[in-house]
Amino acid sequence: MSRIMSRRSFGASLLLGLASASITLFGAAPAPAAAAKFVLEEATIAQIQHALLTKQITTEQLVRMYLKRIKAYNGTCVSQPQGILGPITPIAHAGQINALETLNLRPAALKALGFDDRKARSLTDPVDDNPNMPDALEVAAAQDRELARTGKLVGPLQGVVMAFKDQYDTFDMRTTSGADAAYANDRPPEDATHVKRLRAAGAIILAKANLVEYAGGVSPRSSFGGVICNPYDTERTPAGSSSGSGAAVAANLVTCAMAEETGSSIRGPANANNSVGLSPTEELVSRKGMIGMGINTRVGPICRNVEDAARILTVIAGYDPDDPLTVFNVGRVSKEPYEGFAHAKSLKGLRIGVVREYMDKTLFSKADEESIDIVDHAAGDLRKLGATVVDPGAGGALFTGCLKKYVPAAENKLFTKRFPQLFPVDDKGKPTTDQVLKLVDLAADPSQVPDKVTLRDFGGAQGVGESKFTLDLYLRQRGDGNIRSNTDLINKSKFYDDPQFTDRRKQRENADKPVELNMADRMLRRFAIQEMVLQCMAEQKLDALVYPTSNVPAIKLGAPDEPAVNGRGSNPVWSFLGQQGFPAITVPAGFTTVVYDRVLDPNGTPPPAPAEGGGGGAGSAPKATRLVGPTPAKLPVGMDIVGRPFDEPVLLRIASAYTTATKHRMAPPEFGPVAGE
Repeated sequence: MSRIMSRRSFGASLLLGLASASITLFGAAPAPAAAAKFVLEEATIAQIQHALLTKQITTEQLVRMYLKRIKAYNGTCVSQPQGILGPITPIAHAGQINALETLNLRPAALKALGFDDRKARSLTDPVDDNPNMPDALEVAAAQDRELARTGKLVGPLQGVVMAFKDQYDTFDMRTTSGADAAYANDRPPEDATHVKRLRAAGAIILAKANLVEYAGGVSPRSSFGGVICNPYDTERTPAGSSSGSGAAVAANLVTCAMAEETGSSIRGPANANNSVGLSPTEELVSRKGMIGMGINTRVGPICRNVEDAARILTVIAGYDPDDPLTVFNVGRVSKEPYEGFAHAKSLKGLRIGVVREYMDKTLFSKADEESIDIVDHAAGDLRKLGATVVDPGAGGALFTGCLKKYVPAAENKLFTKRFPQLFPVDDKGKPTTDQVLKLVDLAADPSQVPDKVTLRDFGGAQGVGESKFTLDLYLRQRGDGNIRSNTDLINKSKFYDDPQFTDRRKQRENADKPVELNMADRMLRRFAIQEMVLQCMAEQKLDALVYPTSNVPAIKLGAPDEPAVNGRGSNPVWSFLGQQGFPAITVPAGFTTVVYDRVLDPNGTPPPAPAEGGGGGAGSAPKATRLVGPTPAKLPVGMDIVGRPFDEPVLLRIASAYTTATKHRMAPPEFGPVAGE
């Protein structure tokens, strides 16, 4: 307990007094060229800090401006006649998005600003008068006093008002991963490592972002927070478990937000919300203090521009003894601030490969086509910026021929399991032929390797018991008096009941079933794919890869799952490379003109059951569906830029040059300035 309290005391003294000798005082970020009047909507970190230093605004005024937007736009965005746990119906042009579930305000401030009691930063501590837990307004006022005293910012992120996915621990705010669970103390004992680093750099934690409950899939709903809506069309999903983080940034409710992805939940929300999502090399940023710290979980920011995301990365990157994976970043963190790579104008000298495996229209549906066309055009923009674009062309494949050379040895037992016709076994699973000699034959003559070795076909290798282990370990370390295990979460929580959305109780029950922890296949898949993809990139001298973040634009809330087809899953965000340890950044690439939506088809044939779906309904038996359209719709489309592990500087160079030249970021039209802004 003494270790926890010492960290709390340090954080409190830093935020309230800001006078410790250990605090480094930072000068201004590069100021904008012209001293224009400060405008909050779409404001960058540099613009905010310039406004603070030129006394156009104070930090407290900035926080209040964001709170005003939250009051205007963060209400319930669906019809829920049976309350937050019952069935919902989307509302067109709702004018609300419900992206933030908890606000960092003491009770008096919460009431004075007209927010509902459910937005309180703790429901188990209604008095909330601990002086070591200053709220966002108190932190801002303390920073203003220090700025007035020194004339300098308290840290590199003063003025950065942030939301954090409710999967991340904040010692002063409730943390339940969106669950309505009966914790004895809904506050965890200490901050997640990256939260602590951001506080020390001057960032202000204003809110916890609503999310897909327990980050389990992409259905944008939690039992505590309710349904989250897309600000570009409130009848549609914001996509991904970090839906609240993405929607809040897009609608200018915060400067940036922290998200997490195991599959797609940094890049998916950035794609659907016309923002920048940076999913860094997993080993670069500590996962300590996360509910469900798995082998694929990555910590990263969603911002509205590349430079702001890079500024966040500079602060959170680095070794943490409490997360053993980060030992791999020792000596590999950039010696220069990452934002220094986010001002590129030219891409001359870089070679960028187009992953046509994800862009073959003949393999997918009409719903996929316009996103593919938009990213096809984006590849041309990269060429105009000076990059050498390596493009196998429509119907081609960037890596398939290369993968065939290496997959028999690299994947070994996983490869033999995938092709039982080549590697037969008896009823006990024992090989009936010499599998080693067959692997030698295939490695010596790759033309014999089956065609099903494209990047679309590998899928995820199973990790038995991981969810149960990581959640139960987190709860054991949290030390709550009432919620001690995943079993307690099943028995001591309220769950929403709506067949349009994933059954969260059943999800927790399924996680409770394994009685062993076996990550061998997943770790083999990760190592094998890294080896093969890096080898294929080296052979073609590629610095980075590009493809659509998702072929399918944001779908309607509660719509049937998008059927999996040719390796494009029911969650249509391409997630495979990120899950194997490759960093990726999603950038705005344009907007659709039309969409094709999926509806139930009572006369059709149901598809096979997917693991987890898009807009909802996952966990129930899949139903037959059909596409309707085209329907006019202007929805965001993103492009992924993927690089080698720890090659974030290259990704930031490409992303910044592309976004500066193309300017596809556009604020959602129905969430403009509020009165007096």
